[in-house]
Amino acid sequence: MKIGVYGGTFNPVHSGHVKLAEAYLKGLELDRMLVIPAKTPPHKRVAHLASGADRLAMCRLAFPGTEYEVSDLELNRPGEKSYTVDTLEELNRRYPGQELYLLTGSDMFLTLDQWHESQRIFQLAVMCVGEREPHLQERLKTKARELEALGARCRVVQLEPLVVSSTQVRDRVERGEPLTGLVPPQVEQYIQAHGLYGNGDTSGPF
Repeated sequence: MKIGVYGGTFNPVHSGHVKLAEAYLKGLELDRMLVIPAKTPPHKRVAHLASGADRLAMCRLAFPGTEYEVSDLELNRPGEKSYTVDTLEELNRRYPGQELYLLTGSDMFLTLDQWHESQRIFQLAVMCVGEREPHLQERLKTKARELEALGARCRVVQLEPLVVSSTQVRDRVERGEPLTGLVPPQVEQYIQAHGLYGNGDTSGPF
């Protein structure tokens, strides 16, 4: 079985995330997709981070199909930071003999060899990236060759550009503007019902 590992802050999950997951499912011919909201990303500080419970709930609303599984693996891990290598080690224990495909953004893919225990990451999963920005195509292909020389297995998948970001969604909520088309309807309802990202937002770390 081929299993995609789709991690991110999902703060909040939006329609671009859903379309990206669908494209990876098809482009990599995956049997299953694990959607894993991050706890505290070690490589960046996230402003206005909704609670882990809220981000997990929104992901479950956005990915209802049988081919998706939304996991709280990282949110429940002890400690402040959660590294990708720890997640992949745990997934290999949970799914022995299955092939894992780590889905990354272009900026992440270009720095994979600098990640914590990168060599072990290369052993545990296939490194995947989507070609969404035409000006990055050659850089991504060159980086894939460099990573393969280090022992990684890489897949570069052609994807449509994303036209929405979580920052854009949060800004619109703060301004009281509708989110039609930017997030799944169930996610918009959840954001409104729980007062996320706008005035009176009481969300915080999980």
